[in-house]
Amino acid sequence: MFSRLLIVSGLLLTLSGCGGPWWAPPEELPPVMQTPPGPAAFANPALIPITDPQCAWEVIADVVDDYYTIEREEPVRMIGNVLTQGRLDTLPSISPTILEPWRKDAVGPERIENTLQTMRRRAVVQVYPDVNGAGYWVDVAVFKELEDLRRPEQASAGAATLSYDSSLDRVENPIQLDQPPQGWIPQGRDPLLEQRILEHLIARANEVQMEMLPVIR
Repeated sequence: MFSRLLIVSGLLLTLSGCGGPWWAPPEELPPVMQTPPGPAAFANPALIPITDPQCAWEVIADVVDDYYTIEREEPVRMIGNVLTQGRLDTLPSISPTILEPWRKDAVGPERIENTLQTMRRRAVVQVYPDVNGAGYWVDVAVFKELEDLRRPEQASAGAATLSYDSSLDRVENPIQLDQPPQGWIPQGRDPLLEQRILEHLIARANEVQMEMLPVIR
């Protein structure tokens, strides 16, 4: 653990002399991705002003796919005269460290945390039709989890050494179906990454709106 702290400290000192903050994305990223972390600027859920359900869903899925691999989609559908709610779930992904500046699924100081310990994130996006027909409300939730290790990966003691830091595992209710996943500890949500995805999504929806406007000659 101490050696990892030394490596990270050296990298931060090196990156701080390159003319910009360590968390700044590469210059080739679109401007929407270069907004530094700060207070919440976008409401969550946010209104996407695209009235066509298929077009709105394609925009949402395309943006989310830039961050995570989509596991399951339930698009908004028209059943009779009623629009249903949509939902999109992604697969968990190991979060990037400060050595992976090209990845967009981490914002600001979160990269330091990801470097010091193994973290993973997944996104759940829910889509609700606006009651006034102005578009769709998109709720973005990014959940992060910490890897649960019984001992440090770089520990000098062997695995066969007797340890007193863990209690005996017992199965209290073997019939229970909704048991928590083993090996990962929930750490709540990541509002900074949620804001980045919302910003990207709103910018992309505005571009699509501009493309759909009739050309005036």
